[in-house]
Amino acid sequence: MTEWFIGVEIGASKIQLALGDGDGTLLYRRHYGVVLKDGAEGILCRLKSAIPEAIEYARTRGSAVKGIGVGFGGILESAAGRSLASVQVEGWKDFPVKDWFEKQFVLPVLVLNDTVAGGCGEYYRSSDRKATVYFYTNIGSGIGGCLLYNGRYFDGAGFGAVYFGHTYIPDPFAASSGAFTKVETLCSGFGIEHRLNSSGYVPETSLLYTLAAGGPYRCAMLGEAAENRDAFALAEINRIADSYALGLSNVITLFGVQQVVIGGGVIKLGELLLSPIRKFTEKYVFLSASGRYTITQSRLMDDAVLVGAIVAASGRVGAMD
Repeated sequence: MTEWFIGVEIGASKIQLALGDGDGTLLYRRHYGVVLKDGAEGILCRLKSAIPEAIEYARTRGSAVKGIGVGFGGILESAAGRSLASVQVEGWKDFPVKDWFEKQFVLPVLVLNDTVAGGCGEYYRSSDRKATVYFYTNIGSGIGGCLLYNGRYFDGAGFGAVYFGHTYIPDPFAASSGAFTKVETLCSGFGIEHRLNSSGYVPETSLLYTLAAGGPYRCAMLGEAAENRDAFALAEINRIADSYALGLSNVITLFGVQQVVIGGGVIKLGELLLSPIRKFTEKYVFLSASGRYTITQSRLMDDAVLVGAIVAASGRVGAMD
């Protein structure tokens, strides 16, 4: 009987679930939306039915599920697998995530921050694991960070580390000079769309205004307008890239990062966003790191957290000692 593992991603905008072998090859996937008003309770209710379905799917194919890996979008006490908080979703304060899963499904469970899981998956399935210092970050609903050294992730004092989205940078949109804000507030999908949907922010002369047709602005529309050389959209992407790169250059300078991989839904804008991020990062990074790092888009993209959760649950990756 073959051994499979379940990977779960719990985010602010989506829940994903997959079955895979220990090497992170995904064999079964399910995707569900998150209703923010339903909070943690709504997510857990969905998983109560989705995970038994996955276990039964494995059984009918002659496989046994040996464990569950969870990529959780929030702050964790790592050893206990306990959620301290979620920035975007209510109901996760002091919640025993690991204990809940183990009691519900009677399987061993490993809980990681979702970006840490994404970093583990991206690194493990990379065709080139030569980078000693590797940094994975996502630009999605929020922004996180995962630092790996020789293939093992840094967990700080046991409550996670390298929370990149919650570091501070100057705020180019503030009314007064000298103001600052978080990388996540400016550059995450939620942050970008909040700004675009602020009254009067998008000019009526912009193609973006036409694409929205009176409805809410989305990040994908920003990309479509930029591809059509819309001046406002291009300037907005440039501002996002500049702010993001300023924060990223600090990470590279502090840790001597050799390889940066960026995932998350917003990076699906591709070179429209990646190219200016590279340009501004090289402008800001310290001389010691200049020209000694790469910045690339995630290969796994939407599967990164699932793959990482599975390979971590199988014991193939882990935290630094």
